[in-house]
Amino acid sequence: MPQLTVVVPAYNESAVLALFHQRLRKVLDALPLDARVLYVDDGSRDDTWSIIESLVATDPRTGALKLSRNFGKEAALTAGLDAVTADAAVVIDADLQDPPELIPALVEQWQAGYDVVYATRSARQGESGFKRFTAAAFYRSMERLSDTTIPRDTGDFRLLSRRALDALGQLRERQRFMKGLFSWIGYRQTSVQYLRDPRLAGQTKWNYWRLGQLAIEGITSFSTAPLRLATWVGLASAMLAFVYGAWVLIHALRYGDQVRGYPTLMLVILFLGGVQLLALGVIGEYLGRNYAESKQRPLYFVEEQRLPRDPR
Repeated sequence: MPQLTVVVPAYNESAVLALFHQRLRKVLDALPLDARVLYVDDGSRDDTWSIIESLVATDPRTGALKLSRNFGKEAALTAGLDAVTADAAVVIDADLQDPPELIPALVEQWQAGYDVVYATRSARQGESGFKRFTAAAFYRSMERLSDTTIPRDTGDFRLLSRRALDALGQLRERQRFMKGLFSWIGYRQTSVQYLRDPRLAGQTKWNYWRLGQLAIEGITSFSTAPLRLATWVGLASAMLAFVYGAWVLIHALRYGDQVRGYPTLMLVILFLGGVQLLALGVIGEYLGRNYAESKQRPLYFVEEQRLPRDPR
């Protein structure tokens, strides 16, 4: 019988874990597969780990990893996928915005021959208009900036075949943008549409600051467009400065230097200084990522491990 592992990263999800597992268990019971669950506690500060331990004790199909600290969702996902030995894995968050009831549809497409089956949101309930706008702007910007096609309105909720998991396991970069890595490996990919529900309980861990950091991570990991943009902005600014300087010189030769134009001078200095700082900031982002990669630190450390027991 084919084996399936559902990987669930969790960070401070004690308010919703029990209900999530209850719904997930009903879905797995109906699947014609040997299905397991693997929770990854990403250094939670609440009762998430104790709840996961109780789930492991009562459900033999459930396993768990506890990371030594909060490494971030991308690292937690990597830890869970590294531990998967099944024929396929499903990645899903524990907040119930992504319905576990969609997993059979993902499995159906996998059995039809697809290696990556991602769930695309047809609508996003329970989110502000500003958040929906920024999310749509990010995905559409990535389409233009990156050579890797990243599906629109698609999160981490997806199924990966064994071949896709093995390919993903070879990508050990430290600055990880999993949505891009899932697409970069290629193979046969398809989507399943669904309606995203509002968070059932607890608070989202993704404020606008962290979402902004994730957006920068994605853009700098899969595109050099900001570097090219800084080059073109610098070139255009230099040309404008040269033209303006030539005009000032000609004007002074024809009409004399009247020691005027202080506001214009300050405007030019501030404009060019701002462009230079912008270019340095973009270059600094890429240099910082190269620095992190050069240290070759492990992506995560596992403090405790509970492997699922064979239910047979």
